[in-house]
Amino acid sequence: MIPQGRIQKLNTLDPREGDYILYWMQASQRISCNHALAFAMDEAARLHLPLVVYFGLTASYPESYERHYHFMVEGLLEVKKALTDMDIQFIVLNETPSTGAVKLSERAALLVTDRGYLKIQRQWRAEAAEAVSCPMLQVESDVLVPADETSMKEEYSAATIRRKIERLILEYAPPLERREMKKSSLSMKLPLSSIPFENAEDILSALSVNGEVAPVSHLYKGGYAEARRRLDDFVENRLEYYAEKRNEPSEDLGSDLSPYLHFGQISPLEIYLALSDHHSESKRVFLDELIVRRELAVNFVLRNPHYDSFASITSFAKDTLLAHSKDERPYLYSTEELEQGKTHDPYWNAAQLEMVHLGKMQGYMRMYWGKKIIEWTETPEKAYETALYLNNKYNLDGRDPNGFAGVAWCFGKHDRGWKERPVFGKVRYMNANGLERKFDIRAYVENVEAKIRRSRDDHA
Repeated sequence: MIPQGRIQKLNTLDPREGDYILYWMQASQRISCNHALAFAMDEAARLHLPLVVYFGLTASYPESYERHYHFMVEGLLEVKKALTDMDIQFIVLNETPSTGAVKLSERAALLVTDRGYLKIQRQWRAEAAEAVSCPMLQVESDVLVPADETSMKEEYSAATIRRKIERLILEYAPPLERREMKKSSLSMKLPLSSIPFENAEDILSALSVNGEVAPVSHLYKGGYAEARRRLDDFVENRLEYYAEKRNEPSEDLGSDLSPYLHFGQISPLEIYLALSDHHSESKRVFLDELIVRRELAVNFVLRNPHYDSFASITSFAKDTLLAHSKDERPYLYSTEELEQGKTHDPYWNAAQLEMVHLGKMQGYMRMYWGKKIIEWTETPEKAYETALYLNNKYNLDGRDPNGFAGVAWCFGKHDRGWKERPVFGKVRYMNANGLERKFDIRAYVENVEAKIRRSRDDHA
């Protein structure tokens, strides 16, 4: 039984007869622990109809490069195989996702989709809901507690949203039982045929995606199987050290699950349940980041229409940064110099090059990285634009709620005021001396350089 709080009607059309149930898979790119897929399967069983799953593969998704597409397509190839084993036809169209959903729904009794939080994702669903001729339902599957159940207003901080989430966790945390299909859709003739979907390289070549940022599949292979392997490895080998050492840049103690969460290749509920037998401070800290911080980010992009610009920064942070916008900067770098990691700061350069060459930056260094962009750019508005540009272009987990909220945090969002100083005003400040005092930061630089060398050798 899918909790009603996860289900939302996107139009008010009456039920009708049809040849199949259509699940438009877009955000939740997986079979395991997918509430939207489970709901669609339940409806197919209830109405004695086959189920068809559709994915809209557009080559024009904003700020997306071959690195992002390759990772996503690897996961979708795994989805196709799993659905075929379940007797479910998987249709991939080279279309704007909403357009394909409307076309395929012409003979559907019901259209089910998952939930996306960014403007373009919400726009796709709104366009489809207005154009389809069958009922359309959205089933939220990529947060532990549905966003509208948590809060309908923008939350001020982690502390304010934490209390609301904690009251609802048990209601939304039961495991999701596996469903079995009653009717096969594999041999069904549909209004549209899937594009050839057998090999990642051929798919990307046919799409002509932007190849400026190369894949890092030798470091991060896309798909649920790899996500689950990484989760199990983290729980077994690194979770116990997480609370104490997670911020140490020279240690690889993170879960590395953020790219998989970004593409919906693993469910936060499945991760939460994987830790059910553990009772430790490390578990508490990790789940606070997975649930509270991540769902605060979802709240941010849903409730703040300016989440992708400096205009999203409000209250003390906006006032203090603008009051100090004309302060003299100790260094000024162009976007190109920053992108190439050519600053005077070897620690910042290492973080930037880690992202450029390896596809993901160590967690603590993301904060330092963002703070220094504020300090080395002409204005806070330009700094915000630059940080988002770099983060979204190179990180596998960029371009999502966590990425937008992470950049905003560097500029004072969801934080409190600190001691006033030049450039930052009362926004939290970080410097290289702090890194040297707290961590073996030179070891981090050496580790990044070694990983980049190995990556180049593997790619050669």
